[in-house]
Amino acid sequence: MQQGLCRPPVRCLANVIKEIDSKSMSTPSFPSATLTSLAKAIGDTENGLTGGEIEQLLHQLNMYDPGEITKWKRLVAAFDHSQRTRGNADRVITFLARAFAPARYVHNPELFDIRRRLINPVLVLHGLKVNDEGGIARTKGASTLMEVQRLTNTVREELNRRGTHKEVLAYCEEEILRHGYLHAVLEASKSVFQRLRDMTGLGIDGSALADAALSTKSGILAINSLNTETEQNEQNGLCNLVKSIGGLYRNPTAHDPRLNRIVTETELYEALSLLPYVHRRLDDATLRA
Repeated sequence: MQQGLCRPPVRCLANVIKEIDSKSMSTPSFPSATLTSLAKAIGDTENGLTGGEIEQLLHQLNMYDPGEITKWKRLVAAFDHSQRTRGNADRVITFLARAFAPARYVHNPELFDIRRRLINPVLVLHGLKVNDEGGIARTKGASTLMEVQRLTNTVREELNRRGTHKEVLAYCEEEILRHGYLHAVLEASKSVFQRLRDMTGLGIDGSALADAALSTKSGILAINSLNTETEQNEQNGLCNLVKSIGGLYRNPTAHDPRLNRIVTETELYEALSLLPYVHRRLDDATLRA
């Protein structure tokens, strides 16, 4: 094995399985409620393991298999039997580690992320998580649902990885923690208009604010010298982009009932990638004489 592939605290799958199968690294048995939650996560109807995959893993690990019943109930029976006969959760953890082996997801990496999001909120209550390499690693534990969301929220991690502007995160971080994507987009879009009000001292909103702040003819702010046609077009483009943000995200989202407006994770990333661009251009804006 090449040096550097198994860096603590993240451990390679082979090492995880070896450690958790050893008596010195025994994991205490999980409560019944945890076993049920783990089983429902990994046996999720839409995105969980298939019946065939469950059967294969149980056979490979010599675990009790009650047969072809509801997937999560089959897993609960297998997990519970293992804990009662072994006196610990080692084989349950090994099952999960095998289920998240990276080779399973070479042709569908999105499924790996989906399954991690399903199971990590359960594992983190016991100081464990499925890491980026598919291994079961120890992590800071959580004792409340809010802590679970904070520790397992991959959306926030992705936004931070993308370097999302602080002005955007300040408006939507709490909403993201609650997975309220609809209101996250609404609150984040407000950040652009509030930023313009703060910079100009104006008390107006929407397209009127965009024109008053960024119009090439009489706008209060300038993002460049405005000396050339190219620079004027750039400023005009930013002004129109701000208006579009109001039309695309703020106004429809504010007026649509929650149940009739579904914002997906993909749309959230798209919106929160566009908004930081506006803020970064405003970072360099100056007041026009």
